[in-house]
Amino acid sequence: MRDTSGMLQMSLSWLGLGPVAACPWLLLLLAAVSWILAHVLVWTYAFYVIARRLRCFPQPLKRNWFLGHLGLDIFLLSPPKIFRSSEEGLLYIQGLASTYGDVCCWWVGPWHAVIRIFHPTCVKPVLFAPGDGLLLSASDKWSSHRRMLTPAFHFNILKSYVKIFNNSMKVMHAKWQCLITEGHTRLNMFEHISLMTLDSLQKCVFSFDSNCQEACRQVHDFTDAVIRERRCTLPNQGADDFLKAEAKTKTLDFIDVLLLTKDEDGTGLSDEDIRAEADTFMFAGNDTTASGLSWVLYNLAKHPEYQERCRQEVQELLKDREA
Repeated sequence: MRDTSGMLQMSLSWLGLGPVAACPWLLLLLAAVSWILAHVLVWTYAFYVIARRLRCFPQPLKRNWFLGHLGLDIFLLSPPKIFRSSEEGLLYIQGLASTYGDVCCWWVGPWHAVIRIFHPTCVKPVLFAPGDGLLLSASDKWSSHRRMLTPAFHFNILKSYVKIFNNSMKVMHAKWQCLITEGHTRLNMFEHISLMTLDSLQKCVFSFDSNCQEACRQVHDFTDAVIRERRCTLPNQGADDFLKAEAKTKTLDFIDVLLLTKDEDGTGLSDEDIRAEADTFMFAGNDTTASGLSWVLYNLAKHPEYQERCRQEVQELLKDREA
């Protein structure tokens, strides 16, 4: 035993650990430090390779090595401003595109890089990357799913959504009235309209009332649970009979129609296909609709004469009917 201990001390003496090197805790510490050092070296090399590849993209001058470009858009202006979804933000992005061309690299902190793409030619490879849903599906799958989704856009189904849109709009309008009574003269319109469109989509796609306009909380991803529950409760009757019966009792939502639709061979959509289509309409439809409505209201506010003409036209078309 004494000889073995002496050999262990001699074999580790070159590390400068001395006669206490035989302690098992020090050996464990040495192994842990070696493991951490190896992982740090591997991660550092991988980051170095990525950073070298990103040098081909133009990038603004960094604030410093630690922050990168983080907050640079705030400090480029006097007085400093934080850009969100606003006209100033769009003008700032337009300035980046004019300065750096089709694409530029933006470092968020020392490690995280963001590639900002401005030109449609550069965006095209990203949009044509493999994916599911109507937005990213390949041609054959897109054509098949597009035909199967056609019943979801039947006039009788869409007509029942008007009441949902009206109710969601009333909630937003009530919030605006409360803000006015509290003395507010300005509001972030895009934020309010985004919540309103999200509220409408959740009711139309899932028949789900999240009260997101009042709560302003994130809505959890529950698509899979909804699909499984609906599929278990589907009747054995034909799709047309079911749709007619459901239309009398409640508003048909997007999931109802997708679960019942079939192609020419009688094959329906899988749970994964339905989830992809529902997510596409939720995420692709929310921001685009909110952005369009925000710009319409912004321009109507900038041009009161056209606002009044639109108001008169709406009142003439609706007359005594509920908006």
